[in-house]
Amino acid sequence: MLSLIEQIQAGQLWDFPGGIHPPENKQQSNHAAMLPALIPEELILPIKQHIGKAGDLLVDVGQSVLKGQALTQYSSTFMLPIHAPTSGTIIAIEPRTTAHPSGLAETSIILKPDGQDHWITRHPISDYTQHTPEQLIEVIRQAGIAGMGGAGFPTAKKIQSGLSRTEILIINAAECEPYITADDRLMCEHAEEIIQGISIVEHILKPKLTIIGIEDNKPEAIQALEQAAKLKDLIIRVIPTKYPSGGEKQLIKILTNLEVPNSGIPAEIGVMVQNVGSMYAIKRAVINDEPLIQRVVTLTGNTFTQPRNIWALLGTPVQTLLNTFDYQADRKFPRLIMGGPMMGFTLPHANVPITKTTNCILAPTRKEIAPQQAEMACIRCGQCADACPASLLPQQLLWHAKAQEYEKCEELNLKDCIECGACAYVCPSDIPLVHYYRQAKAEIRTRKREAEAAERAKQRFEEKKTRMERDKAERENRFKKAAEDRRKEMQKSGGEDAIAAAITRVNAQKQPQETKDNTTKPAVAAAIARAKAKQAKALQTGAQEPDNAEMVKLREERKQLARQRKAEQQSAKTQVDQTTETEVDPKKAAVAAAIARAKARKAEQLPTETQAEPTTETEVDPKKAAVAAAIARAKARKAEQLPTETQAEPTTETKVDPKKAAVAAAIARAKARKAEQLPTETQAEPTTETEVDPKKAAVAAAIARAKARKAQQTNNQQDNAEENK
Repeated sequence: MLSLIEQIQAGQLWDFPGGIHPPENKQQSNHAAMLPALIPEELILPIKQHIGKAGDLLVDVGQSVLKGQALTQYSSTFMLPIHAPTSGTIIAIEPRTTAHPSGLAETSIILKPDGQDHWITRHPISDYTQHTPEQLIEVIRQAGIAGMGGAGFPTAKKIQSGLSRTEILIINAAECEPYITADDRLMCEHAEEIIQGISIVEHILKPKLTIIGIEDNKPEAIQALEQAAKLKDLIIRVIPTKYPSGGEKQLIKILTNLEVPNSGIPAEIGVMVQNVGSMYAIKRAVINDEPLIQRVVTLTGNTFTQPRNIWALLGTPVQTLLNTFDYQADRKFPRLIMGGPMMGFTLPHANVPITKTTNCILAPTRKEIAPQQAEMACIRCGQCADACPASLLPQQLLWHAKAQEYEKCEELNLKDCIECGACAYVCPSDIPLVHYYRQAKAEIRTRKREAEAAERAKQRFEEKKTRMERDKAERENRFKKAAEDRRKEMQKSGGEDAIAAAITRVNAQKQPQETKDNTTKPAVAAAIARAKAKQAKALQTGAQEPDNAEMVKLREERKQLARQRKAEQQSAKTQVDQTTETEVDPKKAAVAAAIARAKARKAEQLPTETQAEPTTETEVDPKKAAVAAAIARAKARKAEQLPTETQAEPTTETKVDPKKAAVAAAIARAKARKAEQLPTETQAEPTTETEVDPKKAAVAAAIARAKARKAQQTNNQQDNAEENK
């Protein structure tokens, strides 16, 4: 069984499914020789003329440039530079309408030619075989060459993807689109340069077999290629005329019977396809050091007096070409189509520039190509499916595209559609199927870009979060390590741990306070101790009661001294207290006085032994007791200054609990007696540390007055008893 290459060399051809045979209309423009177009007054150069990203600007407004000078530069493999088609001055960098079905504006460089057409310094390569494939690919990329068949894929990137895995190199010379004859005339007039370009690509890829596929409706071009390739080991294969045999996947199927996998590229099956126009541009770039600044454009249609092919500088406005080559617009239906009648699109106006992918300007009359008819309902005839060269289901794709069900469009392999227009050509309902497919493809691409952008943003956020957590952990580790190092250093130097030392200091500060709070006053403790000793002695001797005569005598002496000190302090501080004490609300003072009087009367009713009984249940801090006594004396003096009628005014607003009043009175008496036992210097020490709340001060003043009256009564009784003795 013969191998694939042997079958191809034997002349075997295959066929692809579908396809149509529209009128060719190539004889209008393929008989006249190509002419160079004049340099226009203004060149419009979009910075993006290929599939991929736009290059980075290298020029500014007002800058002078030479012919062939790079105006942009690339920073990735999907970027291509553009070059000045002639010498001149950059007069603007602004959005202009470009050659695109959307008719939208894109950033463009506006060049005003100076008419001198001066070239930059060039460095041609005399022997390309002395250069490596990588060096030649870089030359092709620097020249800005894109696919000249209309797709616009960067040629250098495409060749690079086929390095070391291309077995069959196919040169596409089919040019199946009706009306277009640009490649036909190029092969007729520059066949040798095309063969030289093929040789350069063969040197880079080193394929096992090279095939030129050309349709049988180009006899002059076939003859020119055969003459130029007499000494070359390549095959020129003439294929039947059938649209769209010039499609990449369809031509591969015809010549090799291989099928490119879904979502794949020809390089995956060992095949590389290049256009004849790209081969010519590669030859000019490598051997002549000439970037892509011009191309062949077919001007055809019955509105031209003489349809022909021309050499047009990139950036030339279409209107300039129409004016130069005798264009007579159809008065009732003027129309300009960029590209052929099958895959082209109508231009919004004539000021659109020629770009790297422009191969034809078709200007038909209304009789030559009828205007688009009104769209009618699909009758489900199935002719579109029969004509589809990609074996798709155009009818289902139309339904889902209209319903914006783009996921289902992807499931039906919408991306495999080559937009050849065969389905729309055979549709009896005049449905512009390709129009819907282009819209769906654009929406799918937009959604994918948005999803990718969202995913990248999510990844950046997660990476930032991870980085922040990592930095936080590193800081904590550094702090821990630094603390551990300090601890070790202190241990080595004989010092104690800093944290342990701080804890020890805190505990040391707390311990004196606890000791101070829990320590009983020395005088009280001594008295209690003596009393307990006497009681114990009495119990031992069998006495019923201990002898408390000494304690009673000591108590009486202390009371006498306390009364004297109190009288002296009251007389000395009366004037100062009148100006510094907080004013008391009369109403609140009256209420407090009434409460105090009620408590006093309740206390008087208690047994005498209860009042006289000393209490030691509550232990008082000497300093706090002194402060409280001073505050109580001040409140009492302030309360005595109130009007007599206010003090004497009876009140019934506040009801006093007798039990609570008795308890409060007992506590007050105990505190008063305790305060009197303090040393003289402690009791007499004035204090201003504690600020008094007015309400609380009024209540305390009333209580103090009751205590004072009670103490006075007790003193009077004691004095009377002494006098009686």
